[in-house]
Amino acid sequence: MTEKIKITFLGTSDSVPSAMRNHPAILLTYQGENILIDCGEGTQRQFRKAKLNPCKVNRILITHWHADHVLGIPGLIKTLALSGYKKQLHIYGPKGTKSFMRIFLKLFAFRQEYPIKVQDVEGKFFETKDFYLEAEKMTHRIPCNAYSFVKKPQIRIDKKKLQKLKISPGKHMQKLKQGKNMTYKGKKYLAKNLTYQQGEKKISVVLDTSFNKKITPFVKNSDALICESTFMPSLRKMAKERYHLTVKQVAEIAKKSKSKKLFLMHISQRYSRELKKILTEAKKTFKNSYLPKDLDVVEV
Repeated sequence: MTEKIKITFLGTSDSVPSAMRNHPAILLTYQGENILIDCGEGTQRQFRKAKLNPCKVNRILITHWHADHVLGIPGLIKTLALSGYKKQLHIYGPKGTKSFMRIFLKLFAFRQEYPIKVQDVEGKFFETKDFYLEAEKMTHRIPCNAYSFVKKPQIRIDKKKLQKLKISPGKHMQKLKQGKNMTYKGKKYLAKNLTYQQGEKKISVVLDTSFNKKITPFVKNSDALICESTFMPSLRKMAKERYHLTVKQVAEIAKKSKSKKLFLMHISQRYSRELKKILTEAKKTFKNSYLPKDLDVVEV
């Protein structure tokens, strides 16, 4: 069975948390990779509530350096040190991230007991044989990145056909995994008859930005688009002035980009008693819209 990408919504609030919603933080888990996107104040406690081990985090992607998206970082890296964390922690962000992290480490007198590598990133910035990460500049009051996690297309072996042909597992299977023909017990088998290609999977995260022409092509064909939806359409002018998106704009982006599912977060606290209206508004334009709560888990 193919391993799925797990998305845990650790925090779904905007700049002011509520009793039910914490500051922004999203955890992507896939094949031993635990990628934390933003780390708002209180993210450590969200890990505890979700019964997740923060010591498994190996990468942090920062969308931008506004307080509600980063104030959880000092506490998290301190907890990792106290918990015997020995891996290298990779921290990525928009222009200025390296400078801000130096300030953080100095301000909180952090004694570095494990390696931390910090990078300002744009475009494709990390890649393995299975997936890659890419960043695109957004438009906010300060430098800001959107991110995509892209699981590459993979060659899968059709186990039912192997059983039918009575082909046993073994080293001969390595060629099939590479898409190459193989020989088994003196007989040649074509890879195209015993394998199939599984398409790519794409998770895109767009937080805190005004509407801009870069968003739709960047998130194109996302299986899951996670997007800030701070304002209702009636406050479009305010959204533009504050460099945020409206729910209607976000739903239009999801539709035009041919994304499969849209997850709304970073909702203004002014709508805390009208969340159903937020979701209803999004569904007018894009049916597959969802409004996750803190600690909700989605698999793609």
